[in-house]
Amino acid sequence: MEDGSMHLVPGRSVGFLTLGSSLHEILTTIKAEIKFFPKFHLYHDDLRPILSPVQVVLPDNGLRLQFDGPDQRLRLIEVLDFSKTKLVYKDVEVFKPGEGQGVVSSGPAGPKFRHIYDKLLGPTYGGEYIPARLENLNATGTYNLSYPGVAFNFPVQHSAYSPKKDFISLLSSSATGPATSMAVFSGESWQKARSSLFTATPPNPRSIHLSAKGKEGSPDEIELVKIHGEGRIELSRRTNPFWIILSETTPQDLIMELGAPDSIYRKHDHRLSIHKDRRTSDASDDSTVGLSPGDNIDSDQGSVVDTEDEDDWEDDEAAALEAQEREVAAAEHFYNYYHHGFDILISQPVQLSPPSPTAERQESEFQEDGELSAQPLNHLTATKIIFHGNIPGSYQFNRHRRSRWTLEHVPSGSYREPLNSEMAFGDISGRLKDVFKSFYESEEEERLQQRGMALNRGWGDSPGSSCELLGGWEDGSGKKSKFANAGSGMVDGDGNVGNVELFGFPGMIFEVLKNGAVSSLTVY
Repeated sequence: MEDGSMHLVPGRSVGFLTLGSSLHEILTTIKAEIKFFPKFHLYHDDLRPILSPVQVVLPDNGLRLQFDGPDQRLRLIEVLDFSKTKLVYKDVEVFKPGEGQGVVSSGPAGPKFRHIYDKLLGPTYGGEYIPARLENLNATGTYNLSYPGVAFNFPVQHSAYSPKKDFISLLSSSATGPATSMAVFSGESWQKARSSLFTATPPNPRSIHLSAKGKEGSPDEIELVKIHGEGRIELSRRTNPFWIILSETTPQDLIMELGAPDSIYRKHDHRLSIHKDRRTSDASDDSTVGLSPGDNIDSDQGSVVDTEDEDDWEDDEAAALEAQEREVAAAEHFYNYYHHGFDILISQPVQLSPPSPTAERQESEFQEDGELSAQPLNHLTATKIIFHGNIPGSYQFNRHRRSRWTLEHVPSGSYREPLNSEMAFGDISGRLKDVFKSFYESEEEERLQQRGMALNRGWGDSPGSSCELLGGWEDGSGKKSKFANAGSGMVDGDGNVGNVELFGFPGMIFEVLKNGAVSSLTVY
């Protein structure tokens, strides 16, 4: 784009805008190229942000991009104003400003049919005529002329159209104006492609980097995440899958399979240290929040040493152990994989989450019966993963690309299909409550477990999810809770984001927007 031009490749791309690319990748690139894309507008359905398409309009470039909702991949590139972007196809300009607009077109100028036919794309089959809405002599209809992967709309005087008339004669006559818009899509023709435009499998990967030629050896992208419970997570890829076993998989394993993280976030959060001393001191308060060993909340507090000489020797061992624990806590950090759609907490091994009552048990070679295996204190592994939904309107929108997941370990008698990231949380919650109902010993325990923690989305320096403060919760007696936070906590973001609720089930924490969409899922 050195001269401001964008190369057209029918069925594939306009400049760097490549069909199949992720919304996160496109927006990130647009923001970095502010000279060429000074502004953009994003449109989405507030009530159905996952099931409805997302549109990105570039008003200063005359472009509109349409993404499907579930996977957030670019499906359609539209040129709505040819005068605002210099488009080049095989060294020939699609439109040169200053060309005549013709008789019927009073809007922005565009390429004439003869230019497209003679100098750009050549012969093609007849297209589709869309009649004018008003039945009068001056009404204007639209003729859609399609080539493989690209189509043009021409304004045509309705009175001049006849199904018996040759379309070449019609489009080259004075009754037809220059093209008003152009669409780039994947398919043989617009007529065949439009019915499955947002559902067909895209031909190109989500990453522009992987789409480019000569990028062999780059880590393959993640197509789908399958969660099997008890810390077993399957990352489905176009080639071979990669399994992450929490408290087993090492940082070296992650880098070998996923590549180096985009960034590393080291935890320095002390906001919940007030709760630390309440774990056993207030056993009557079942709402007490306990923190997992993976959450460093008090790394600055010095160890307490008694002034009596006879206690010095007794305190030495405890002080040494505490110092070692602080060293491990200081080493905890997140691997941020923005282009994969998730963050991975690296810390010492922790206890596995309990198994689902409805899933077949598959014990790990590393840990048995959910117990923490004996490992060196400084042995760091992946212990928690945050999968981001990249929901438009959420506080962390466009920090990560969308990560799609399924829950393979919670089938029920009436519903065998896996729960998935596209479902409303009301449907997910209903089934999970039914599956894990046996985990509650009484109605009172169930009521208490529904109490959550209030967090604020916009005030901290979280790596993308406030859930980094959660996981492995304890009740007021210091016992491990069966649910991570099986309730809701109100999380305030920016004024236009609205409240967010946290819901927990064994091994899972869901962050849910007011519209019911899951904005993130933490698995531990």
